[in-house]
Amino acid sequence: MNPIFSKLLLVLLLPFIFSSKEEVKKHPFHVSNTEVSYNSKNKSLEITCKIFTDDFENVLSKRFKSKIDLYAKSQEKEMNAFVKSYLEANLKFVVDGKAVKYNYVGFENDHEATNVYLEIANAPSFKSLGASNSILYDLFDDQMNILHVEKNGNRKSTKVSFPEKKMVVSF
Repeated sequence: MNPIFSKLLLVLLLPFIFSSKEEVKKHPFHVSNTEVSYNSKNKSLEITCKIFTDDFENVLSKRFKSKIDLYAKSQEKEMNAFVKSYLEANLKFVVDGKAVKYNYVGFENDHEATNVYLEIANAPSFKSLGASNSILYDLFDDQMNILHVEKNGNRKSTKVSFPEKKMVVSF
């Protein structure tokens, strides 16, 4: 092997060789994504929040002072309680100016992300949907939260960045 090529390869690989496992796992973006879909047949809002699992575990661990493992099937009941409690404190919805409560359905892991499922039942057709979203704000000061709302084939999106929380889409 060419000595210059060997040195170049060594210089390029050194950061990976000496970095800890934790450093390699980190990602440069701090973002959550909330999808809201209006189901006109069931008159409900179906909600999916997608959050990077490592960040979500970190914030839950910090909040609840407990070891969090969202992949552990043996701790599923306890993890559901933590996820539900955290979301109830950090994600709220307003439909046509009126605060609404959602039902926590559950969560599942999807590669590097955790999908949390929520539902607002008995939701009539609406003109505006607002959200107050502070997911992961207690962990990152560069956090961005995105909201996508789909109603009758129309899709609208908005976003907020720390410290902003409130966002609204209108149809």
